[in-house]
Amino acid sequence: MHNLVKWLIGFVLIIAIALLIASMYFFHVAQVRDIAANQPDTLRSKSNPLYHYESTFLARPKQTWHETSNDGLKLDAWYVPAADKTNKTAILAHGWHNNKTTMAIYGELFHELGYNVLIPDNRAHGDSSGKMIGYGWLDRRDYIKWLNQIITKNGQNSDIIMYGMSMGAATVLSTSGEPDLPKQVKAVIADSSYTSVLDEVKHEAGNMYNLPWFPMVNIVSGISKVRAGYFYGEASPLKQVAKSTRPTFFIQGGADTFVPTAMVYPLYDALHAPKKLWIGKGSEHVQSFHDHPVAYRQQIQSFLKQYDQ
Repeated sequence: MHNLVKWLIGFVLIIAIALLIASMYFFHVAQVRDIAANQPDTLRSKSNPLYHYESTFLARPKQTWHETSNDGLKLDAWYVPAADKTNKTAILAHGWHNNKTTMAIYGELFHELGYNVLIPDNRAHGDSSGKMIGYGWLDRRDYIKWLNQIITKNGQNSDIIMYGMSMGAATVLSTSGEPDLPKQVKAVIADSSYTSVLDEVKHEAGNMYNLPWFPMVNIVSGISKVRAGYFYGEASPLKQVAKSTRPTFFIQGGADTFVPTAMVYPLYDALHAPKKLWIGKGSEHVQSFHDHPVAYRQQIQSFLKQYDQ
């Protein structure tokens, strides 16, 4: 009996150690800065339907703006003034392991719609400092600072819209629920946000690794709390949307399996403000603009015409 107890204790310890090692690995993959996030995107070919947007925006003269986060990180952004002087500015948020070059296609879209464009590198991405990825949760406070910088530089009569894709969509949705969101923010556009980091990581445990999410995701979430300052359940665009008062346009790919299409519906339902939903037919993750470039632009233009005049 004594040997059996010793054997069981040893077995449990081995399992616990294996779970901890695996969890540390998955935390590193998911949440620690990756060198790929520092590199400019590979440019699209001339045959790509978005080549015009990307090449035109990247060729435009840019200002570099800087900000310092509440925890002392140095943040970097591109600013491109509109062709004609305006008080309208679009702030754009990129996705996981991307950077501001990823947003060139959207930068040109909003520039052509008459907006000044500000594109930050989120913490732990691009030219911004930081080691821990914020998944939109830590970034929401960084974006409050960017919004206030826009108002300081462009005036109290600034008219601001927030746009984000994937993790960037989670960023702008999370920012929209902050109690000190500047009144100058008029509307939000979110393309392919997850409902929470917890929901997304649980989904990816099965979708990418064919693993049960329990108990590993809970352990990884605990590591995140120690290393980055937040549990995955805290990082919830869904809870933030429920507090938002801004008109919001939700976009999702109809064939998205990375952030499942189904996640958009509880986000849409949670908002108690003017809202719009558009599903890019047959589109995978953040591919609605690529697959439906004319309709995507028209949908955004129609939303802005209604809520940002």
